[in-house]
Amino acid sequence: MIRVVLPAHLRTLARVNGEVVIEAGSGATPSTVLDAIEDRFPALRGAIRDHVTRKRRAYVRFFACERDISHDSPDTPLPDAVVTGDEPFFIIGAMSGG
Repeated sequence: MIRVVLPAHLRTLARVNGEVVIEAGSGATPSTVLDAIEDRFPALRGAIRDHVTRKRRAYVRFFACERDISHDSPDTPLPDAVVTGDEPFFIIGAMSGG
């Protein structure tokens, strides 16, 4: 079980409140998590990753166990704490201000 925390604008697109829980095997990766999220919530296709290249959109970051894993390979296995649901997988949108 993987707990996924989406930013507010993506929760609105997906029409969910709070965390999203998906089932994934022990070898879950950011790519498999995003595949599951996009399958379950088609409105999110293209919002997190590019439709064609499937690369992370600029200004979107992924965090696991308090570590920015945005630049890691999308096929790198997630930490056990994320795969077991002890820690969430965060998808964070850019923040800016002045």
